Amino acid sequence: MSSTTNERQKSQSPLQVAIASLVGTTLEWFDFLVYGTMAALVFPKLFFPSLDPTAGTLASFAGLAVGFLARPIGGVIFGHYGDKVGRKTMLVITLMMMGISTFAMGLIPTYQQIGIWAPIILIVLRLVQGLALGGEWGGAALMAVEHAPAGKRGRYGSTCQMGSAAGLLLSTFVIGLVSTLPDEQFLSWGWRLPFLGSVVLFGFGLIIRLKLVESHVFQDMKKEEAIVKVPIIELFRTQPKNIFIAAGIGAMNNITFYTVATFTIAYTTTQLGMDRQPMLTNIMIASVFFFFAMLFWGFVSDHVGRRPLVKLSMVGTAIGAIFYFQIIHTENLTYIMFAMIGMLFAQTASYGPQAAFFSELFNPQVRYTGASLGTNIATALFGGTAPLVATALMAHFGSPTPFAIYMVIIACIGFTAVSLTRETVTAEIGLNKHK
Repeated sequence: MSSTTNERQKSQSPLQVAIASLVGTTLEWFDFLVYGTMAALVFPKLFFPSLDPTAGTLASFAGLAVGFLARPIGGVIFGHYGDKVGRKTMLVITLMMMGISTFAMGLIPTYQQIGIWAPIILIVLRLVQGLALGGEWGGAALMAVEHAPAGKRGRYGSTCQMGSAAGLLLSTFVIGLVSTLPDEQFLSWGWRLPFLGSVVLFGFGLIIRLKLVESHVFQDMKKEEAIVKVPIIELFRTQPKNIFIAAGIGAMNNITFYTVATFTIAYTTTQLGMDRQPMLTNIMIASVFFFFAMLFWGFVSDHVGRRPLVKLSMVGTAIGAIFYFQIIHTENLTYIMFAMIGMLFAQTASYGPQAAFFSELFNPQVRYTGASLGTNIATALFGGTAPLVATALMAHFGSPTPFAIYMVIIACIGFTAVSLTRETVTAEIGLNKHK
């Protein structure tokens, strides 16, 4: 290693890496969530205009789900190279993919202009987004956790998780601004502005990520020639159970987040006829609580462990699911706001420590692949499909109860998954542990 690299490593504190992780994930989640919100508000009308409102929403959310199905593939691809080439390089590549595809979405002609090619192009770009985000989370989580001081991995890792809250807040704020335009202008060109404006954020994030120093854990792997030839094969050979444990825990985290962040605004505005702007304000307020709750639970997990908080989260979100949709049906904005905050606060008891917990579950040689694959399986099967499943069940049964039961079942799966693993808060995550 050169003296210049040594100097850079010494000058880059864990806090700097954590902040860089937060900024990068915020920008990528902003891009990803702008699509999710527009899938609820705009895309049914502009890209699926021949369908009735419910069918159009289903088609739009199906496009949303397609991006999630690409995430495990992205996790495997970028996990492979993240375990062989390095964490930092993959973070730069995923950010570039996300930035370019999101900007391009703002340029797509509508169905009225180019017909069936409009939704096809939209879905292709969504796939690119899904691939990018599939590789993004694992790299950001590992960089934050592997640079963290001993005993503080939960709080430093939570900065990666905070990116989803910050991205939700930023995307909702920007969409809230453009949605104040008259409907004709909003549907004509206003909806494009968040996509096109993201290029500024993309440039800022790219500069920050290029300045990152590679994880010392990966540097040790290179120095001691401990990099495995095919990480995913090694992963299934040595730690297959942990993939499914991570997926089981991540399932409820994803369902809760996308139900609150994406489905709720679609349901309240299209089915209950509530105004769009107050609901966007509710999401912004909930996002602020969500942001700080992430850091709080990450800090707490360093003291009480990961497993107790995950169990608490599963119980809390299951109970919350029973009452959440009943509160939504009151159409009382204040009640809905507190319901959203309550659901996200319960969810973050598991989601806040997730970066540290999942990183600690896997050996360093397969950590990027393992953490990415476990997380993205959960996201693909349960997160991206949550708005679609909720819309379909409510349309069929005319009641939110079946979807609430579905959420309770997934919470039980998550509780069982965390019960099958050991506590990891004091685990050594360096290379020496696995010699």
